[in-house]
Amino acid sequence: MAEATETIGTPSLAGRVVILAYAALAYLAFLAVFVTFILWSVGVLLPRTVDSTPLLSMAPGTTGALAIDVALIALFGLQHSGMARRTFKARLTRVLPPPAERATFVWVSNAVLALLVLAWQPLPTLVWQADGAIRTLLLGLNAGAWLLAIAATYMVNHFDLFGLEQAWTHFRGRAQSSPRFVTRFAYRFVRHPLMTGIVLGLWIVPTMSWGHLLLSVGLTGYILVGTRIEERDLVRLFGERYRQYRRQVPMMFPRPGVSVDAADD
Repeated sequence: MAEATETIGTPSLAGRVVILAYAALAYLAFLAVFVTFILWSVGVLLPRTVDSTPLLSMAPGTTGALAIDVALIALFGLQHSGMARRTFKARLTRVLPPPAERATFVWVSNAVLALLVLAWQPLPTLVWQADGAIRTLLLGLNAGAWLLAIAATYMVNHFDLFGLEQAWTHFRGRAQSSPRFVTRFAYRFVRHPLMTGIVLGLWIVPTMSWGHLLLSVGLTGYILVGTRIEERDLVRLFGERYRQYRRQVPMMFPRPGVSVDAADD
């Protein structure tokens, strides 16, 4: 699809600067929260992990901890899927400038993920624990999984995904570009490499407690449901082209000999 490049009527410079700063701060906050979540879930470099007493400790007992943790996962899923729907975006842009819509999604996502980290109630009984060379291997694979997730955002449009491009384009007084259909790099082999990296990062860990298992199961379940919902929007946007892509390419894990030609238009 061709990108829109014509200039548009612009509000005041101050208004454009505010939206750009709003988006930039949302992005910086995302980096901090996302890295914290990764280290917290893996259990490295931070004083608190998924199995530690949280800052928002409620000491609810096992049943209460389960209820709180499941509620946190549900909140995460509802927020991500709900705010990504076209109907919600249309309502949000009635009260916010459209170039700030994606940054607002990022801000709220930051808050929900931060709440999950701060309020997660530990269930520290071990399911497995690896030591020595196996631990080192699993940590290396885990790092590779999260790097895949990050790299996948650059295979499409990293800065659009996190709201910076919309704010920058608005600041320059340009029209927003049309969404593009991309099947380059990892997208040739799986439809959602970002989710592949996240799922692998959640499961390939040297220490798996019951609390971490609940986190992995819950977020993986949300990803499986959320990607299905997202694909409905992609079918509406790209029509038969996406339906064919969906028929040809697996969702998250590649199959030998299955790929499509690279496309970026």
